[in-house]
Amino acid sequence: MNVKQALKKKNILVEQIKQEYNRISTYNSIEVGNKRPYSALRSLKNYIELTEQLVKLKTSIHKANQPVYDKIFALSEYKSIIQHLRSLNCIEGKTPGNRWDSNEARTMEVEISIIERDNLITEFEGKINNIQDELDYFNQVTEIPEN
Repeated sequence: MNVKQALKKKNILVEQIKQEYNRISTYNSIEVGNKRPYSALRSLKNYIELTEQLVKLKTSIHKANQPVYDKIFALSEYKSIIQHLRSLNCIEGKTPGNRWDSNEARTMEVEISIIERDNLITEFEGKINNIQDELDYFNQVTEIPEN
């Protein structure tokens, strides 16, 4: 199985684990006389088995990804940079007063213009796309041992 397939399998396991825990939580304590559609004990056993499978799979993925950790970390940090840049206040020129200050208009100036900010965002989006392409290729061609 390649990394791409392993990541899909990981997501499936995560959903199955959630489902089993939901069954445990929902059907462990029921009113006497009501039918229990799922056994909480059986769901607990499944929950633990699936979690053990997930640990093994995540470990395999982790080991396989070692050569591209720099790309994975860069991808995460570049996304964070974009998020912060998008929230950067780039308002300049005359602005009306507000209720917290006086009602007098204020004149604002910026050091980083909205155009510069948008250009930086575009630059980092390009970097992210390039890294994602490299990771997609890596995930497709890198094999990991089956669990």
